[in-house]
Amino acid sequence: MVRKRILVVDDEAVIREGMRRILDGGGFTVETFANGYLAIEKLQAEAFDLLITDLKMPGMGGMEVLKSIKVLQPEMPVIIITGYSSVDTAVEVMKNGAVDYIAKPFTPEEIIEKVENALEQKAVLFDDMYLRKELRDNHGFDMFIGASREMQKVYRRIMQVAPTDSSVLITGESGTGKELVACAIHKNSQRRDQPFVAVDCTSLAENLLESELFGHVKGSFTGAVHTKMGLFKVADGGTLFLDEVANISLTTQAKLLRVLQEREVTPIGGTQPIPINIRLVAATNRNLRTLVAEGSFREDLFFRLNIIPVDLPPLRDRKGDLPLLIAHFLKKFAEEMGKEIRGLAPDALALLEEYPFTGNVRELENIVERAVVLVEGGLIQKENLELTLPGGDESCLISGFIPQSADELKETKRHIRERAVEPVEKAFALNALKRNNWNITRAAEETGMLRPNFQALIKKLGISIRNQASS
Repeated sequence: MVRKRILVVDDEAVIREGMRRILDGGGFTVETFANGYLAIEKLQAEAFDLLITDLKMPGMGGMEVLKSIKVLQPEMPVIIITGYSSVDTAVEVMKNGAVDYIAKPFTPEEIIEKVENALEQKAVLFDDMYLRKELRDNHGFDMFIGASREMQKVYRRIMQVAPTDSSVLITGESGTGKELVACAIHKNSQRRDQPFVAVDCTSLAENLLESELFGHVKGSFTGAVHTKMGLFKVADGGTLFLDEVANISLTTQAKLLRVLQEREVTPIGGTQPIPINIRLVAATNRNLRTLVAEGSFREDLFFRLNIIPVDLPPLRDRKGDLPLLIAHFLKKFAEEMGKEIRGLAPDALALLEEYPFTGNVRELENIVERAVVLVEGGLIQKENLELTLPGGDESCLISGFIPQSADELKETKRHIRERAVEPVEKAFALNALKRNNWNITRAAEETGMLRPNFQALIKKLGISIRNQASS
């Protein structure tokens, strides 16, 4: 049997030598390093079955090593050694991808047991990865990257709704993958062998959108030199996907509602309705309930579309998927550009973990592509990312300062986070207040916040209700 390879990282020589003896006696091949930087270099060149790293080390600590490994070799199990055993420590290391942790002092029996359990989990993980590959290959999940709890909910929802013919409304911020969800629903439906037709409702003027959707007869308007079949009819038997449906005018909304109710469409300039058999999936990055309240979206159409809602989480709420997404995009663009990219430098990865990603997965993909273009070596550095904070102000370029201590790092991260989040918070609060005529109570209720919390937020942001309400 081939001996499993284990890499041990600890700044204490006594611990390294002790681990070597224990693991070698347990039938494993062991290599040890005194710091995280050397270990990362080794892991960029060679594959190991398991990593054991101390949590507290000078320079690169165990948590940074863990996060870097999840980009370089996402499937490799990591065990953390800590002399600061606590529930908080356990939660933190497990949340960041460690399979287990060992508290000092430990016994040889504990080490062997933890290692064997971790390797057994790895074997189970490979079986699970195989099953997930089957799911991707056979069920249209090939474009989804993410194993977080939030994405698992999305996958389950897709599999629940796909076999039905009910209308689906997909909501989520720009860049979260709404069209991917629509495609997966179609591929897992009974209509999978029929057309999937996507329409971007923001790209066409009102009259052109109606012509695209419903079709027109020759001579029905200037420029209608031929009779044209509408996309409702093109999608007959299959799925019609209306992206950014909130941008449809009220006039077109009324016609769309009638089509959905009657299951027939009348081309512009035509007199005979044409029966249709489609499954409708719509998507929007806006709150349709708010638009209904404002009078810019029909309530009856909203209820017709929102039979089955699917809400996609923003990337900032599924940061656990970040290493998987980065690894996927790195591989994709490195292959396209013929470059050998080993991964990200630890400070570059740490920067991405703090970035707000207002453009979500699409923004991350653009950032990684740019970094692969700009990098000159085999390791993407922080400056290759060229990240800017929301607002596009070049003076907010995140670069330069490198913390020299844990306290400086913590303060720098807090400062970056506050600067990045504040514009989003301010836009959120102002929009809620404007929608509710500057009434704090109604704005808090609409956003799902307690009034004292909402009031504290606007106070922190320096928003003056009195001045705004009277202006």
